[in-house]
Amino acid sequence: MGRKPLIVGNWKMNRTVSEGVALAKELRPKLVELETVDVAICPSFTSLDAVGRALEGSNIALGAQDAFWEGQGAFTGEVSAAQLKDVGCRYVILGHSERRRLLGEKSAEVHLKLRAVLACGLTPILCVGESLEEREADETFEVVSEQTEHSIGNLGAEATAKLVIAYEPVWAIGTGKNATAQEAQEVHALVREHLGKLLGAGLAEGLRLLYGGSVTAANAKELMAQPDIDGALVGGASLVADAFAAIAKAA
Repeated sequence: MGRKPLIVGNWKMNRTVSEGVALAKELRPKLVELETVDVAICPSFTSLDAVGRALEGSNIALGAQDAFWEGQGAFTGEVSAAQLKDVGCRYVILGHSERRRLLGEKSAEVHLKLRAVLACGLTPILCVGESLEEREADETFEVVSEQTEHSIGNLGAEATAKLVIAYEPVWAIGTGKNATAQEAQEVHALVREHLGKLLGAGLAEGLRLLYGGSVTAANAKELMAQPDIDGALVGGASLVADAFAAIAKAA
């Protein structure tokens, strides 16, 4: 495969600052000898500075859960990529299904955010995925390819090569349900094939594709063994140090 695995913990709107610091400190020694896998955790905005300090000197990177597309200005409640970089972030999750579904975020907006994040030298984790209704209507590939293509837009090969893409079937997030390893691999392979047609096979082959849909310590090893799955975007299990460490080690 040749692509270094990446495991990302998305804490979502969980943990206070003190709780986040405690979890980060608990996680550090569990991953201290892990050199073959990149690991990042993405706490809430309010915890970024404190958790980042708790991670200093470790092999765990800091990430954010979103960013705005403007660098500064009168945008109350938003946080810029430059501000995230200043606090120590290396990764930024963009286009998460919860933002698309609950907050009405469109791929055109995700594209603007991608540009802003890349311009600051941060690594965007672009999320794509279908709902249960779309899957049952056999629209998975259509939905995922549309989200991927319209979010990336005309970024160009150099910028696109810096992306990480996370396939997250919406129906498997926080439900306890999960795509089988074979089902996940099928979509990942289709995404990589589609990216190859858009951007060139060489670039597509080098991109890291993560799976994000109720990833646990129990199913991580089988998922990570698939040829087109290069890591995981982990939700609930990332809030438990032992579980998250086990997933990272499975990669």
